[in-house]
Amino acid sequence: MKCIRSGEQLRLEDMASSSESLATRDYSASYSSRAAEADIKVENSNIEEAESTLRESGYLNYEEARALLGRLEFQKGNIEAALHVFEGIDITSVTSKIKVSLSRRCEQNRRRSQSDAVPPMSMHAISLLLEAIYLKVKSLQGLGRFEEAAQSCKVILDTLESALPEGIPESVSADWKLQDILNKAVELLPELWKLAGSLQEPILSYRRALLYNWNLNMETTAKIEKEFAVFLLYSGSDASPPNLRSQVDGSFVPRNNIEEAILLLLVLLRKFAAKKIEWDPTIMYHLSFALSVSGEQRALAHQVEELLPGIMERRERYSILALCYHGEGEEIIALNLLRNLLNNRENPDCVLELLLASKICATNMICVDEGITYACKALSQLRGRCKQMASVANCLQGILLSAQARSVASDSERISKQTEVLEVLESAETMMRERDPSIIFYLSLENAEQRKLDAALYHAKQLLKLEAGSNVRSYVLMARILSAQKRYVDAEDVINAALDQTGKWDQGELLRTKAKLQIAQGQLQNAIDTYIYLLAIVQVRTKSLCSGKKLPKNWRNSDRSLEMETWHDLANVYTSLSKWRDAEVCLSKSKIISPYSASRWHSTGLLYEAKGLHQEALKAFRAALDVEPQPCPKLGIHCLCPQTTRKPADVSASALEAVECFEAAVFLEDSAPVESFRLQPDLEAHSAL
Repeated sequence: MKCIRSGEQLRLEDMASSSESLATRDYSASYSSRAAEADIKVENSNIEEAESTLRESGYLNYEEARALLGRLEFQKGNIEAALHVFEGIDITSVTSKIKVSLSRRCEQNRRRSQSDAVPPMSMHAISLLLEAIYLKVKSLQGLGRFEEAAQSCKVILDTLESALPEGIPESVSADWKLQDILNKAVELLPELWKLAGSLQEPILSYRRALLYNWNLNMETTAKIEKEFAVFLLYSGSDASPPNLRSQVDGSFVPRNNIEEAILLLLVLLRKFAAKKIEWDPTIMYHLSFALSVSGEQRALAHQVEELLPGIMERRERYSILALCYHGEGEEIIALNLLRNLLNNRENPDCVLELLLASKICATNMICVDEGITYACKALSQLRGRCKQMASVANCLQGILLSAQARSVASDSERISKQTEVLEVLESAETMMRERDPSIIFYLSLENAEQRKLDAALYHAKQLLKLEAGSNVRSYVLMARILSAQKRYVDAEDVINAALDQTGKWDQGELLRTKAKLQIAQGQLQNAIDTYIYLLAIVQVRTKSLCSGKKLPKNWRNSDRSLEMETWHDLANVYTSLSKWRDAEVCLSKSKIISPYSASRWHSTGLLYEAKGLHQEALKAFRAALDVEPQPCPKLGIHCLCPQTTRKPADVSASALEAVECFEAAVFLEDSAPVESFRLQPDLEAHSAL
């Protein structure tokens, strides 16, 4: 005992009595009642450990004795007692000797010479003491002292990395116990920092675990990569880009958390493809989230398509691919994928897929009848199971029925369908547990298009209140409803309020509506200034965002469509002011964007008409109808008729029908907004359910 207390070496013949004396001295009062039989196996392992150490060195020093006794207490579950024993070890002295020993051993292996100085510690002793530090870490963790545990765990890694800066060689990792301790310490350190409440230290620990050659097994490395990716995605911390000392020129360096997480998850997928690790479906879930939030839906689709058959169920694969292509604006591809899935009788319950297919049809106004069928099937499969999903299905059905109503030729059929649309949308609203802004938006929009302006305005006000003014489309709709009521000043006040609360990049539709309101009030120069400001914003937004970030396809289309229509609006203003040259410049600008636009041909026709070139104007209007078969504004045709007709038209049934159409057009014109109640199709699709 005197030798142990003084830190001197304990020889073989003194081992039996002295080790027992140390344990009895420190903890006999607290643990003397424990049954010896339950500890025979644990004590035998410690005795074997001690014998192994003594056979190598001939003695057991003070730190090694404490390491053995601390392990004994830890294995018994006496965490506080174990920690007390471990704290008696001089960590600084021990780690210094470990560094020297490991350095010398590796140097000897490289030189293949035995003439160098003998290392002060054996590999067995190194493993024993590093294990003691690791068990101290686990004891601190068990007592909730996480930061202290992390600092102690870091000592293990610092020691080995300092002793072996080029990585752990096979000669060292061949000691299975040392490698096992190393694996556990590398994996544990970031978890301890997370438990301690740190956000940056776990990131540094994960990177250290993956960048330094710890000679970890493949399973441990894969587990660390996955846990690191999960932390980057969901921790809320903002990690700075890694500073790689051995960075290869031209290689990819992640710029943010999302990119680093995606890189890690792709590495895991490659390891699975090479059959180095077992398949883990959560890898694909996390990768789907990461690529979706970064706007890389096409990349996600590529990864899903590369998966081997049988890894992912057919239904899940088709659903993810459809979502990816829908997010990229490839609506036909997405719809075809869903058709293949929904036509398979082996998938009877596909409510989510039916709703997605119906949404694609609704937001893009393609295959309207088919979309209605999908919505009806979704409702029949739900059968009251989920009112929220049934409400969404009703809303989609209402949107599609509205499109169907606008395409019918019979007035009676159109009125009947419009009535059904309102009934379906109102049913969707009442079914929601909480009010849904999208449903209220479409209720307001449908009432506005049916010229039920008071009801439309009521829902628009409810929508603004519900969204707290957070959505541009709600402001635009309300302003256009007010303009249909000829309340131009009130409508402009709404737009100005929205502009004050909206970021510059999102002001496009607001500014265009404001310019139309200024035109309606005769403020043409103000309208020109507004249009010029709008064009500047669109062009700067396109250059800045497209150079630094990939935009979704629907956003890109929306910007191009908004810019083109703004050029047309500006050309029309210049035409009304008889500024022919300025109008022609505007039309040439829009031609670069889309040379075959129906609205461009119409603006060209207005320009020719204002110049008195009636035949050319008529050709332009007809070209507009060829591109998009819809009625030209009544004013253009009404002005052209007296000029292009050489003799009075015969009074016939068709002529009377034409008169009735003009009367209906005049009635609608009296309650028409300054701009269509509906937003641009691309923006509408982006803002839909």
